[in-house]
Amino acid sequence: MDVVALGELLIDFACLQTDADGYPTMAAHPGGAPANFLAALTKFGAETALLGKVGTDAFGKMLTSTLEKSGIDTSGIVATDDYFTTLAFVTFDEHGDRAFSFSRKPGADTCLTFDELNLSLIDAAKVFHFGTLSLTDEPARSATYRAVAYAKEKGKLISYDPNLRKPLWRDLSEAKAQLLWGLSQADVVKISDEEVEFLFGLGVEDGARHILEHYGVKLVFVTCGAEGCYFRSARAWGKVPSLSGIAVIDTTGAGDIFGGSAMYKLLATGKAPEALSEAELREVVAFACTSAGLSTSRSGGISSVPTYEEVVMRMNG
Repeated sequence: MDVVALGELLIDFACLQTDADGYPTMAAHPGGAPANFLAALTKFGAETALLGKVGTDAFGKMLTSTLEKSGIDTSGIVATDDYFTTLAFVTFDEHGDRAFSFSRKPGADTCLTFDELNLSLIDAAKVFHFGTLSLTDEPARSATYRAVAYAKEKGKLISYDPNLRKPLWRDLSEAKAQLLWGLSQADVVKISDEEVEFLFGLGVEDGARHILEHYGVKLVFVTCGAEGCYFRSARAWGKVPSLSGIAVIDTTGAGDIFGGSAMYKLLATGKAPEALSEAELREVVAFACTSAGLSTSRSGGISSVPTYEEVVMRMNG
């Protein structure tokens, strides 16, 4: 097993069009940041598994089936009769920027307990990945804390994506505290420029340096949307531009796909993240930027991951 992730598996409803009164016609896509992250890894040939919780409703069954078809191990997915599968509604403004609304009060993903986790999947994996949607509510928060501690005890590489979704937090000071806790646990971090600003009030380069110096992180990727990605470790740093010449249709999941693509290339090097040279890290980030860029030319998260051949062809073109 290469990577196991813990967190939300949900349905993303994306706006296709709006009527005269502003009501959207929406298309349903499988999603959830950890699932999108794993989908990229799996598409490129990695062995992956997800630890999460869905309802026994139609959406929960569809999501589990989608993971199975994509090659992600679903033996860590718990199905419950007590809660409904979480739904996320994504609408876009005139500039194409996203706004999120969630049906999650509670959603099945927030009700995952530590006792429900298939720890053998963590035992078998090289990397444990988590985000912060599992930190918004109990019991999933405690399950995440304990799972991270378990993975660290087992010597796993810890991967983390803050993935801030402000509508899901009752209090943004609580959100900040939880996001910072995640940073303090991680070896590899994929964070956006907006999240760096939210947490530290710093720009991209200063923020990346601050994370390395204060949180024990070994490698940071700061994604900057259309501006590409800044990377930094103790021995190397630099910036790689985003993929150009793409007709953007839907950016949902692009950051997650960047993260999964970068992790795939990191594992392919066979080296510790902090041991990689600037040239090696540039190759990792270029691959991830290309993969994420291509994903924005199609709808959805899991369903938008390009093939390895598409990414390489675009990079060589």
